[in-house]
Amino acid sequence: VLSFLATGPRQNDSIFYEIRIYDIKPSKMKEFVELVNKYFYLRKAHSELVGFWSAELGAMNKVVHIWKYDNFAHRTSVRHALANDKEWQGKFISPALPLIEKQHNEVAYLVPWCQLGKPPKEGGVYEWVTFQMKPGGPALWGEAFQAAINAHINTGYTKLIGVFHTEYGLLNTVHVIWWNESPDHRAAGRHSAHEDARVVAAVRDSVRFLDSQQNMLLIPLQCSPLK
Repeated sequence: VLSFLATGPRQNDSIFYEIRIYDIKPSKMKEFVELVNKYFYLRKAHSELVGFWSAELGAMNKVVHIWKYDNFAHRTSVRHALANDKEWQGKFISPALPLIEKQHNEVAYLVPWCQLGKPPKEGGVYEWVTFQMKPGGPALWGEAFQAAINAHINTGYTKLIGVFHTEYGLLNTVHVIWWNESPDHRAAGRHSAHEDARVVAAVRDSVRFLDSQQNMLLIPLQCSPLK
């Protein structure tokens, strides 16, 4: 029962995603990004990195990265291997830890009606939108939320990358990742969407299940598979 209240239905496999969000010391952001660019290939050798971004708007001195795991045993084995990887520990972890103010992680699943997408080309920006939904999971809000997402997709100005809901962390949280060609392209598209009666109707229906939301504009780092 508790699991149902947390998540509701999800895709029929054991794959999950670990979302990691780090707050970096303001004076150390450049140094941290340089470390990531230089040594993160060592981390990527152990498991699949979905994306790695730095926040440009909506937050400052923050990075977000997502890791894909086959199951929880897979994650456990990866974490064990990382702890024993002397090169990774020496070249990245030891110099990086003093640069980090705070670390946060969540385990999330893709919602049942979403597949992980890719941008049509490199060079755009990502919008990370976090929705705090009312308890009940996709079984409660999934249909209305999906309709609101599809209404935005149908306007054609944005590309959906993924919709994730939490299993560990703050429950009933949904993260939606969008790709846009540029911040200005996103702004123009949002303006048009706000004047689209179909979008307005779909959003009005979905907000019945919403407690709060916030967003960030993200820029992919060099190591990020999603660029």
